[in-house]
Amino acid sequence: MDFRFLEPYRPQLLSVLRIIIGLMLFQYGVAKILKFPPDSPFAKVELFSLYGAAGSLELILGGLLIIGLFSRLVAFILAGEMAFAYFIGHFPKNFYPVINGGTAAITLCFVCLYLASAGAGPWSVDASRGKA
Repeated sequence: MDFRFLEPYRPQLLSVLRIIIGLMLFQYGVAKILKFPPDSPFAKVELFSLYGAAGSLELILGGLLIIGLFSRLVAFILAGEMAFAYFIGHFPKNFYPVINGGTAAITLCFVCLYLASAGAGPWSVDASRGKA
C-alpha cells in the first residue's frame, strides 16, 4: 500500500505531533509540580530537587510546546532534558531501556530533537507570528 496519500497533510500532522508531545511532557510537569493526580508516583517530588527542576521545565516548556511558542528552542531544551533524564535516572539501573524504564525518555528526546529541526507546523503561535 502506498502511504503517500498522507503527504498533503504533513504540515498539519507536524502540528498534531508537537501538540501531543507537548501534552505528554506537560502531564509529567503537572504530576511533579501540581501533584495531580495525587496517587501518581511523581506526586512525592520535592519542588527544590532535581526532579522538581525537571518538573518545572516539563510544565512550562511543555505548555509552550502545546501552543507552539518558541517551538524550536523549547523542543531543543526538552530534548536535552530528556537525554539528561535518561542517563541520570534510567541508564544506571540497567543497560536495556525496556528493563530500566527509559523508553519514554528516549522517545521524547528524539521526537523533541526532530521538532527542534522541523519547527512548529501551521497550527501554532509561531506560525501566526511568521516564525514557524
